[in-house]
Amino acid sequence: MNERLKQSPRRKSNLLLEALHAAAQEAMSQAIAPYSRFQVGAALKTKSGIIYRGHNIEVSSYSLTMCAERVALFKALSEGEREFDSILITASSGDFCPPCGACRQVLMDFAPSLTVYLADKNGQFKSYSIADLLPESFSKKNLDHLTPHDCAKTSRKTHKSKSTHRKN
Repeated sequence: MNERLKQSPRRKSNLLLEALHAAAQEAMSQAIAPYSRFQVGAALKTKSGIIYRGHNIEVSSYSLTMCAERVALFKALSEGEREFDSILITASSGDFCPPCGACRQVLMDFAPSLTVYLADKNGQFKSYSIADLLPESFSKKNLDHLTPHDCAKTSRKTHKSKSTHRKN
């Protein structure tokens, strides 16, 4: 009998967490964090079982820095993935490291049923749904009432109101 079929659901869950944790730690070891020295790794599992790794990439202008979670997600999206199961995040601080607000929003947009695992230095895990981490999120449903025609009208009005003319 296939070994996989013999495993209890709890054991499968532990194996998943172990695999995600190992992938996130490997990603973290590649982090580019020359300014903060705060390294973060993420491992994103697709519904098909593929794991995409990501690490933070810092630049001197911190607002342009890319977080590990978004790197993993964007890698997966660029490869055609559209359905996601879970993500595990770990950080060099050894503490639980939840995603920042920007990452929460991006994860909510592309993976609204995602399970988010956080790992600490002691091998302990916390688990959240992305909806728990970003309640009352802004999403596609907030934009569903707009038609392409409405967007074009809004865009034209914005451009007209911003135009300035010089009088010499």
